[in-house]
Amino acid sequence: MKLGAFSISLAVKDIQASKEFYENLGFSVFAGELERKYLIMKNGNALVGLFQGMFEKNILTFNPGWDENAQKLDSFSDVRDIQKHLKEKGISIENEADESSTGPASFVVVDPDGNPVLIDQHV
Repeated sequence: MKLGAFSISLAVKDIQASKEFYENLGFSVFAGELERKYLIMKNGNALVGLFQGMFEKNILTFNPGWDENAQKLDSFSDVRDIQKHLKEKGISIENEADESSTGPASFVVVDPDGNPVLIDQHV
């Protein structure tokens, strides 16, 4: 299974303070809109999403079909195939992707410690 680009999506209290903190760690704004209270910060291959008021917990995120520069990969595992595989393994799926669809879709699983894992395909 190829899960694509990995990032951590952080539920932050103050987007400006978080932006400055991660800039001090060497990250720069890669995507997002400060006015809409979300930014994607990048340092090399490392991606950190900053989201103020959008969700309660931090989320591990994988983007099938994308590399760390949001460029489409030639070969990747489709989100629906990943979902089917996890279901076969007995893993409970939240917000299932429509398996009859194609293109962009997403779903969420929760690890044994309660951490949400978002599989979010944009292509």
